Amino acid sequence: MTKYLLSLLLVGLSVTAMAQADSTAYQLQRNKVNALLAQRSSRFGQYQQSLNQKTGIFGMQTKKDIKHSNDILRQITLHDNKIFRELKVLMEYKEMQVQEVQTIAQVNTEKVQHFTMAVKELQDKNAALTLRAERAEQKLTVAYYIIGGIALLFIIIILVLTGRINKLKNIKKFP
Repeated sequence: MTKYLLSLLLVGLSVTAMAQADSTAYQLQRNKVNALLAQRSSRFGQYQQSLNQKTGIFGMQTKKDIKHSNDILRQITLHDNKIFRELKVLMEYKEMQVQEVQTIAQVNTEKVQHFTMAVKELQDKNAALTLRAERAEQKLTVAYYIIGGIALLFIIIILVLTGRINKLKNIKKFP
């Protein structure tokens, strides 16, 4: 039982250490995604500025302005793809955390079941020992009654014999 408890304790500690490491990795990944989103927001602001930029004659956009806007939009799209990859990693971390919580819950459920079985086993042993003690006490009480009865019988026999011996002595004195 002690070995089992120690092994469960070691498993619990290792799961806790892994959960802390995974939590740190999750937090780092989350910070990375937030930084990428901030960069995307900044680039989108640049895109908005490039759309408003009109360097052509009569305040019109030139091909160069449109090409610059399209380049920024392409960078935003590539950056979005990078964000999606990082979000996928973040989701995998989240799935791992959910799996770890389920594993911990299952381990704890098994622990509770084992402790419940151990308590039931100890209660059964206690009930059996209590029954044995009651039976032993009953046997001891019966033994005391038997010994008392034998002692009383012995005393009665001694008194009867003493009485007869005294009678015989009295009879021998009178002849």
